Parts: sequence; C-alpha cells; structure tokens
Amino acid sequence: MSKFKSYLAGILLTVLLAITANQISGWVPNGIISGSVFALLIGMALNPLIAKYPIFKDGIQFVSKRVLKFSIILLGLTLSFTQVLNVGKYSLIVMMFTLLTAFGGGYLVGKLFNMNWKLSSLISAGTGICGGSAIAAVAPTIEAEDKDVAYAISATFIFDVLMVILFPIAGVYFGMSDLGYGLWTGTAVNDTSSVVAAAYAFSDAAGAYAVIVKLTRTLAIVPMVMMFSIINLRVKQKEQIAAGETVTRQKVNIKKIFPFFILLFLVMVAVKSTGIISDSLSSQTSTISKFLMVMALGSIGLKTNFADVAKSGFRPMLHGFIVSTLVVVVSFVVQVFLGQV
Repeated sequence: MSKFKSYLAGILLTVLLAITANQISGWVPNGIISGSVFALLIGMALNPLIAKYPIFKDGIQFVSKRVLKFSIILLGLTLSFTQVLNVGKYSLIVMMFTLLTAFGGGYLVGKLFNMNWKLSSLISAGTGICGGSAIAAVAPTIEAEDKDVAYAISATFIFDVLMVILFPIAGVYFGMSDLGYGLWTGTAVNDTSSVVAAAYAFSDAAGAYAVIVKLTRTLAIVPMVMMFSIINLRVKQKEQIAAGETVTRQKVNIKKIFPFFILLFLVMVAVKSTGIISDSLSSQTSTISKFLMVMALGSIGLKTNFADVAKSGFRPMLHGFIVSTLVVVVSFVVQVFLGQV
C-alpha cells in the first residue's frame, strides 16, 4: 500500500497531463498533431518545476516504464493477422521497400552525421513503422535515454505536420487513385493520427485503405524489436571488450533478450485474429491504449530537460527529414513500378 501511495501523485499528474494534451489536440484542425506530441512537449516544459518535488518521481517513473509497455500490449487487440492478407500483396511489397529505406538509410545517415546509434535507430523506427508507438516500443529494448525518445518523436511529428498538408495536394497533382493514394499515405506518413488526417483529406475510400495499411505496418514492431534486442546485446558486449572487461562469448539467447511486452503484444494480435474480439471492444481498447500512451509519453516529457534535448543539435532533426523524405519517394516509386498509383 505504501508503494502505491508513492506512485499516486505522479500517476495522477500524468493522467491530468494526458487529458490536457488530448484536449489541445482536439482543437487542432483535423487532429494533425496527436495528444502524445502535446503531452511530451508540455511535460518537457513542466520538467524544471516538477523536478523540484520528489513526491512525483516514483509515479512518473512507473508510468514511463510499466504503463508504456502495457499500452503497447493493448495495441495488439486493435490488429489482426488477417489484415495483412486483406490489404493485399502490393502493400506488403511497398512496406518491405520502405522499411529497408528507413532502417538502411537511417543507419547510413546516422553514420554520416556521427550520431548516437540509439537516437538514429529511434528516428528510423518512428519513420519506418508507426511514429510514436514504434519509438515507444523500441526505446526500452535498446535502453535509450528519455531525451533521445523526446527528440525522435519531435523529429517525426514535425515532418508529419508538413505531410498532412502536402500529401493531398500531391495526390491530386499526380492524379492518384483512392487505392494508390491510400497505399502511399499508409506506408509513408508516420503517426496514425497524421495518416488519418492526410488520407481522409483526399477521400473517404483512400482514408479506409490508408488506415488498414497503417495498422498492418504496425505489426513490423515485432521483428524490429527482436532485431534491436540482438543489436543492443552485441553493442554492450563490444563496449565491455573496449573497457577491458572479460566477455564470455556465447550465442544470442533469444529467450533472455526477448522483451516480454512484445511477446504479449503478439498474443493480443493472435487473440484479435480469432475474431472473438468485437469491433466495439477493439475500438474501446484502442482508445484506452492511446490514452495510456499519451500518459507515458507525457511522463517521459516530465523526466526530460529541454536543455539536454537541445544539446543533440540540428543533425538529428535533419536526419529525420532526410529519412522521411526517402521513404515518401521510395514508396511512390515502388507503386509506380507496380502500377498502383
């Protein structure tokens, strides 16, 4: 009970922050900036004040770690494996190229800019998969710092705001079909709220296609987290060697490094795939998951000093813009070759 009491003040603060952030997001036309972004930014603005009061510390830490993972698990109940089949083979082909572009291009740009590999990877995950959700899922796997999470989300959301404005204009200019535009938006725009805003601005049919593609794209969280679990283990071993510590050479123990919350996420997807979860319940779960994620990202903001983020400089932001632009171009070019524009 005493432990719960130590969490209570911080949890209530993040709940209030999430409600406020969602309210502000609702005032933005077409919801192009999600509540998660506002929660993160408001949290960072409040950090100098909140850091002075230890009563909030334990609760904020709990939300940023435990609640964050739980929100990802619940997200699984909004997805199903059948969506991958229903959306068609073309979207899977396009997604394969965009994911390779996001992570391959992100790695090369990160090297070129001499960036922290964890920050570079988070930006690539947000760009290639699903914005804040992917960043939130990958961050604990690679033990990323809160300031890196904050910067990665900032880098992806700024690009998304521009895409919500420019995508419908480009779609009309290129004379794209509803299916082609939905496929393009669903594979190239990052955050779900931005995908919805950009796609439905073109047409209702394009919006429906884009949402399905976007949800299918979210399933890439699972292999990406697995991949980064292995990468993080290898990097830590190299650091031990560089420090002159004794490292026991061993094969990667998948059971040891597999993040339990992603395993549970996969279980939830399997449950949704059986059809026993109604659309109504899935929708309610999605709402709860999104709210918890806004809480979690708000708590990360409350733990993050803006000055620390600013020290990262302009290069990470440029990194996000370059990789996001590459994904947009590659997605379009692949669709042209497939005849799906």
